[in-house]
Amino acid sequence: MTWDPASPSEVATLFAEIGVPWWIAGGYAIEFAVGHAFREHADVDVLLLRRDQLAVQEALASWEWWAADPPGTLRPWRRGEFLPAGIDDVWCRPGPSAPWRIQVMLDETDGGEWVSRRNPAMRRPIARIGEVSADGIPYLAPEVQLLAKSRDIRPKDEQDFAEALPVLDADQRRWLADALDDAHPWRARL
Repeated sequence: MTWDPASPSEVATLFAEIGVPWWIAGGYAIEFAVGHAFREHADVDVLLLRRDQLAVQEALASWEWWAADPPGTLRPWRRGEFLPAGIDDVWCRPGPSAPWRIQVMLDETDGGEWVSRRNPAMRRPIARIGEVSADGIPYLAPEVQLLAKSRDIRPKDEQDFAEALPVLDADQRRWLADALDDAHPWRARL
């Protein structure tokens, strides 16, 4: 499957008027937190709250949207279809022969709190899961993004952790350490 990821600024333009919170996620979120680019990206991830998922269809009205049904089968996402828990990713492209441009990830909420898919005991007020870049682009807070990356650590996740570690403040380090299992290799480094 061919990707030509949209830039974060292109995503910001596309999602500017949807009226619900969204955040750049993945490696780009870590780069925003660090303040500079440090690696290549195969895709661009955008996080939305599951309750707000239909805003994707509004923001990308003329695009194709494909839901990733577990264990990873892509299928068309029908206009107005509400994706249930367990279907957490939507791949988006401008047309049938176009490369994929945006991957939307859906996270859970409980009232005014964001609930981690990796560890449902970890919650945070929705207003505190993101930050805003110098150019006004919302992105996932580094400690929240690192928790998502902590499950199956790939070399790029280790690189993201190493780059983000110096910019995490004491509260961010404590939150991430509390969210990780006692035996997780990153915990001792926090």
